Amino acid sequence: MRDVCATGLVQDSIGHETPAGVGRVAHRPMAAASSRDPANSLDGCRRILVLGRTGSGKTTLARELATALGVPHVELDALYFGPKFSTVPLHVLRDRTYAAIAGDRWVTDGNKSAVRDLVWPRADTVIWLDYPLLVSLWRLGKRALWRTSVLQSEVAGKGGHIELLAQLVSAGKGVATALRSHRGQRRKYLRLFAEPECRHLAVVRLRSPRASRRWLDRVSSGA
Repeated sequence: MRDVCATGLVQDSIGHETPAGVGRVAHRPMAAASSRDPANSLDGCRRILVLGRTGSGKTTLARELATALGVPHVELDALYFGPKFSTVPLHVLRDRTYAAIAGDRWVTDGNKSAVRDLVWPRADTVIWLDYPLLVSLWRLGKRALWRTSVLQSEVAGKGGHIELLAQLVSAGKGVATALRSHRGQRRKYLRLFAEPECRHLAVVRLRSPRASRRWLDRVSSGA
């Protein structure tokens, strides 16, 4: 299979209610997925969602893409995680997400199903990082080593062993998530992309980090 492929599809609705106290975001008319070619140009692509399994580099790609396009970058994990590995309640995550994607142009990244009904209908383009499992495991391993090294330097002599242990546990969870989600996530996304409700989204499927870099260079040069 080619490293890059594009199709027009995508949206999901899983029955979550709109956050309390806020109205629905107005949906402006957007170009049909069939009229856009995000594999080669981001003309007409205003709200872009980057998907991919844990460790695939979603956030890095989304940040670079947002910078190239001159639009806000919304990292869903940053809305969910707080200091020292804490997480916010679901209603807080949904309220934050709702506010963050209210703008007319953005690039966001994240797989969280709890806010999919908010993000996917607003997005018009999906960049799917569908890499081999070994790529994610390698990157997760490097991330864990880097974070552990930073924590060891910061908390030396300050009773930071608990934080260090929490980081190691978090790294282990990331690897387990990548292993568990490898095949299931691929099947799930292919099924979701085929739903009639998803036709407003143009999807680019990138099969390797090299393909992603070439794609980013190509679309950035024409931004």
